[in-house]
Amino acid sequence: MRLKVLSYNIHRAIGVDRRFRPERIVEILAHHDADLVMLQEVDDGVPRSRGMNLGKELATRLGYHHLALGHNVQLRRGMYGNATLSRYPIVRESNIDLTIQSRKRRGCLHTSIQAEARGGYSYLLDVFNTHLGLSAQERARQIGRLVRSSEFSALGHHRTCIVGGDFNDWRSLLEPIFTEILEFRSATDRKYGTEKAIRTYPSFSPTGALDRIYYRGGLRLSGSRSCRMKISRVASDHLPVIAEFELH
Repeated sequence: MRLKVLSYNIHRAIGVDRRFRPERIVEILAHHDADLVMLQEVDDGVPRSRGMNLGKELATRLGYHHLALGHNVQLRRGMYGNATLSRYPIVRESNIDLTIQSRKRRGCLHTSIQAEARGGYSYLLDVFNTHLGLSAQERARQIGRLVRSSEFSALGHHRTCIVGGDFNDWRSLLEPIFTEILEFRSATDRKYGTEKAIRTYPSFSPTGALDRIYYRGGLRLSGSRSCRMKISRVASDHLPVIAEFELH
């Protein structure tokens, strides 16, 4: 069974031209037609995004029947956080608080997804959609909090699992934690070639590999890349990153 996964910090659908244009995000997501979409910086009821529930709006326009929202930041009017869109049923969801002391509120949206393949086979996939903080020390503590959470700690090492999102990890300091300690593999880091990780930020001229996808369990990576659409260079300050897997 093939599974296409996309992670994208949509910057509230406000592009680098400072215009709120959700139709650009729709065009990009429709083009890639992923089975599972992890979004960060998703507004709900905020004036700057016309009061839209942006996650629900995107899911409706794109035909995703399954949606989970994780609100992390409460504003004077509205809130924002992460959203996970799925072609397959979401059978369980929760939002894990990753806020460290008085720093900006952060969270990780956990969903358990029931994927049905031909022949009646059923797969349970656990997905952690996160947006980490701006300092290296904060990010390390947030990963520690994620790993100790009941949602993550209940999973066995062989349970099929994806952790993706905006890690803000400029120097790839979290990569060995995932690959050497937690026994994940990276879909967005390269073992060979001059470019070690897929660069996604800033969208118009990427220098930072901030958006990552890690996986373990019954997933075999077929390929990964960033979005190459011209519109993606202006639609958000990040590029989407896409990974394709065989689920077995």
